[in-house]
Amino acid sequence: MTQRSEPQHPGGRGAGTPVVRFLKIKLLALVLLCGLPVYGVVTYWTSGVSWLPAAIYGLMSVVAFALYGYDKKQARHSGQRTPERLLHAAELLGGWPGALLAQQVFRHKTRKFSYQWVFWLIVLLHELFWMDRLLFGGSLISRHLF
Repeated sequence: MTQRSEPQHPGGRGAGTPVVRFLKIKLLALVLLCGLPVYGVVTYWTSGVSWLPAAIYGLMSVVAFALYGYDKKQARHSGQRTPERLLHAAELLGGWPGALLAQQVFRHKTRKFSYQWVFWLIVLLHELFWMDRLLFGGSLISRHLF
């Protein structure tokens, strides 16, 4: 089994550090995707509704990022892998921004279509949740859930 070599920083700087391809475009996409949830979380926090969504998104993003890093390390060394459903659970519980960042930093889980399909579905669910909360007061989703 051959290993793919990852691009390195030019000129020997940061030897061994992977380069994120199309960094500016990916950062813009991250900012745009996080815009609605960040606005929602800040609105909840500053209006006195709750600071809990901010804490959950922050904590779960760190957890998801760490899980991706650990899984990538285990994949390289043929160790015990992190189950995909655990990665998806962390994303669903609010860690999708950290997971998206980790996918790019570690270049992990980016090519597996079945994984990406579920990941982007989770991102879409979060976007729809905040659209419903901020634009319709939560009336659309809660009408179908309860």
